[in-house]
Amino acid sequence: MKIKKNPPPPWSFLFRSPHHFFACGLGSGLSPWASGTIGTLFAWLSYPLLREVMPDSTLFALFLALALGYGVWACEQTGKALGVADHGAIVWDEIVPFWCVLLLTPTGFFWQLAAFLLFRFFDIVKLPPANWFDQNMKNGFGVMMDDVAAAAHTLVVVLLAKVLLAKIMLA
Repeated sequence: MKIKKNPPPPWSFLFRSPHHFFACGLGSGLSPWASGTIGTLFAWLSYPLLREVMPDSTLFALFLALALGYGVWACEQTGKALGVADHGAIVWDEIVPFWCVLLLTPTGFFWQLAAFLLFRFFDIVKLPPANWFDQNMKNGFGVMMDDVAAAAHTLVVVLLAKVLLAKIMLA
């Protein structure tokens, strides 16, 4: 069964509202293919720049909390404007949770690559409670929370892998 995807809005849509600009990931969500993956890639590429501006982890965590709260509003407004609560062009829900994943993932390219692949997997598969949010909350909160759940699943696997690797290295 093939799922029909909503086409991305025109670039001019981004500039009709700051909510649209951010909800669509500063334009990364306008990709005609794999917009969620492109949004997550944008998060990965922008993360080092953000950490340079906010090297303090506590300050960065506060920024993430504010970005998450704002994301609920921005995704809600953008979804209404597009006529679809979780339109494919809305990728702020991938960006903010993946920044959180990167904050808590061990440093190094391969750890980040593993986190990227795991996050995309969990975002697509939608294990509980992500599937509940995706199916039952057709609003900005639901849009953000299904990806927060994917981030939580990602972090559990990454941190378990880190612990297991540490035990293997000590053995």
